[in-house]
Amino acid sequence: MSTRISGLWVPLVTPFKDGAVDYASYDRLVAHFIACGADGLFPLGTTGESPTLDEDEAERLIERTLEVADGRVPVFAGVSGNATAKVTKSLKRLARLPFAGIVSVCPYYNRPSQDGLVAHFRAVADAAGRDMLIYNIPYRTAVNLSNESLLELAEVPNIVGVKDSSGSIAQSLDLLARKPDGFSVLTGEDALYFTMMANGADGGILAASHLMTGRFVEVGRRFAANDVDGARRAWTPLARFVPLLFAEANPMPIKYCLWRQGLIASPECRLPLTRISDALARQLDGLLLDRQAA
Repeated sequence: MSTRISGLWVPLVTPFKDGAVDYASYDRLVAHFIACGADGLFPLGTTGESPTLDEDEAERLIERTLEVADGRVPVFAGVSGNATAKVTKSLKRLARLPFAGIVSVCPYYNRPSQDGLVAHFRAVADAAGRDMLIYNIPYRTAVNLSNESLLELAEVPNIVGVKDSSGSIAQSLDLLARKPDGFSVLTGEDALYFTMMANGADGGILAASHLMTGRFVEVGRRFAANDVDGARRAWTPLARFVPLLFAEANPMPIKYCLWRQGLIASPECRLPLTRISDALARQLDGLLLDRQAA
């Protein structure tokens, strides 16, 4: 039975402390975002620094997400790669874990053609044996999945939606106009959340929603109630905050803010990511203080 993909999904960071995964902080984050009203959770995305995790860490993070969530929200795990056979092998290894679905990004670096992308995602969907979201983010992968290819893939029963970070508002709006019933378009462009929701998106998978989570939830709830003015009021304070969270490499600024709020024990990332600049830290501290005073 397919999960209806909509609302606000949090692509979870992976907290580290002294080089190791900090599972206590991770459990705290999962519980926190559920309490804030998140509609779904997405571990092992690039926001979670998935390329730096080994297999045992990745499996344990999925297990911890499922255990803490305890069925309250759906969990989709990131399972991606630029070699189709390796992705399908990973899916077989994870088959025992009862997460609801996967998010799989377009193969990066090798820049396959559209027919290669379609064949890749058909093979991954077949191996997954559960619901699947495609993640299209050309500025990271160097390849753009066209709307024509995506709509062809939408005919595969367990390909239930897309995390759309195409970087082209024209492409995104065209997709919203043409998507079939039951196929979900969730924006991955944090700064365009209001715009995409106003044009019929089903929700967002937004790294920025680690902060001010309740406001992101409220934007979606207001749109669901056809209250555009209310959605705009909820969005206004986010519009200033969101760009700063991507002023330096994601998730470094987000982890810094979570650490400053006491939600994780350390802002540590794994190399090649390091830490944010002192200048950005001062800006983020100022915004966090403004929020506390509001």
